[in-house]
Amino acid sequence: MRAIDTNVVIRLVMRDEAEQVRQAGSFVENGAWVSVLALAEATWVLKSVYALSAKDIATTIEMLLDHKDLTLQDADVVEAALELFQSRPALGFTDCLMLQLARKAGHLPLGTFDRALGKIEGAQKL
Repeated sequence: MRAIDTNVVIRLVMRDEAEQVRQAGSFVENGAWVSVLALAEATWVLKSVYALSAKDIATTIEMLLDHKDLTLQDADVVEAALELFQSRPALGFTDCLMLQLARKAGHLPLGTFDRALGKIEGAQKL
């Protein structure tokens, strides 16, 4: 299966560059894999560049999880991170994803200097 980069994810989501949207759609139409790194970068771009709200980012992640042509790496982890993010949007999706990846790998606690993240089960404020 092919894989896609962050900028392809952004084109599929934002649909703001017609030719690139067409190329991205054509590239993924037979299936494409999205790494957790590309997903994390995409959420950062959506927040920082496009100023999407936490709710809109959550909706976007749901759309990517349900996309007929995309397979997200560790989709179960992404879903768990999304649930945490929806309940605590101030954490940021990437922090939620990092914690859930550590949980799945059996490498808890996740040490952090982030006060909010440090309050979540499985994380430890240093």
